[in-house]
Amino acid sequence: MDFISFLIDNFQTFLSHTGFSNLTPGHVVMIAVGLFFLYLAIFKEYEPILLIPIGFGILIGNIPFKDVGLQIGIYDEGSVLNILYQGIIKGWYPSLIFLGIGAMTDFSTLISNPKLMLIGGAAQFGILGAYVLALFWGFEPNQAGAIGIIGGADGHTAIFLSSKLAPDVLAAVTISAYTYMALVPVFQPPIMRLLTTKEERVIRMKPPRAVSQTEKIMFPIMGLLLTCFLSPYILPLLGMFFFGNLLKESGVSRQLAKTVRGPMTDVITVLLGLTIGASTQATHFFTLNSLKIFGSGLFAFIFATATGVLLVKFFNIFLKEEEKINPLIGNAGVSAFPFAARISQVTGQKYDRGNYLQMHAMGPNVAGIIGSAIAAGILMEFIR
Repeated sequence: MDFISFLIDNFQTFLSHTGFSNLTPGHVVMIAVGLFFLYLAIFKEYEPILLIPIGFGILIGNIPFKDVGLQIGIYDEGSVLNILYQGIIKGWYPSLIFLGIGAMTDFSTLISNPKLMLIGGAAQFGILGAYVLALFWGFEPNQAGAIGIIGGADGHTAIFLSSKLAPDVLAAVTISAYTYMALVPVFQPPIMRLLTTKEERVIRMKPPRAVSQTEKIMFPIMGLLLTCFLSPYILPLLGMFFFGNLLKESGVSRQLAKTVRGPMTDVITVLLGLTIGASTQATHFFTLNSLKIFGSGLFAFIFATATGVLLVKFFNIFLKEEEKINPLIGNAGVSAFPFAARISQVTGQKYDRGNYLQMHAMGPNVAGIIGSAIAAGILMEFIR
């Protein structure tokens, strides 16, 4: 009889430690979100490079377990997931991703047509909009600053700023920013069509002028000095960004540029996406504030896209006919690189199959990266 009682007690103990016994409604909701992300990535092909790691990470982070001090979860100090998560908390992953992006970026369009930088700047009004909305909803200024950066649709900068200003909202801010980055094909085209006429959508922009190798080399050097003297607090991001670009454009370090934009960036992207997803552990993540952050981010993303398109329309009032800008590249002012520029191309070709907008859209797209990073530095300076 004692032996049977022993078996029953052990079986009950086993059951109490299974995921089924520790499952909460929050876990169910988050697992459903993770499955939805995987569906979008695999079957709809919405930015699978981002959404597959994030979606699977959400599943990993929401396997419920009984905390008995075995250091399993991402928030358990010393666990494997927690050690990998330090790359987000300490800002390592965003800086290394910026290095890779710099090595991928061609500034030729921006150098040949500097006014495109203003489009990238205009889209950053989304940051201001989200910041004001977050304050209205009762967030502290430091939290509102972290939430505001979602308006730039730049997940890497959002991680960096949140880790410095408001680690308590880091998970919600980053998952929101990366979600809107990945879903630009869903949210941006309707806004672009709503705010433009058929005549505007078929504007053909003149080809950018040829840019010399010297200009390409000087741009990252001057860009670093100008932006980081203006906002030194963003040096870990823009310093790496311009360094990666110099590796590419110098012509004498091609192997290094190839490595940082290829294998290194791929590895960091996997680790970053997986740990971002795992950080959505329901017991920490599933709160009313998280829903408010998602709402603020959506408002900011829509506002930023609209502002970029409307600014191009305003520019065109004063430009000669041959210098007019197609408003469909206005969406690329958000920092979702290179996703937003790709949307400009795809949307434009629906109205004129021979119109190639992506090379023009890359100008405001890279300007948006720089602009959102500078905005983050300014927020760090004033809020801290």
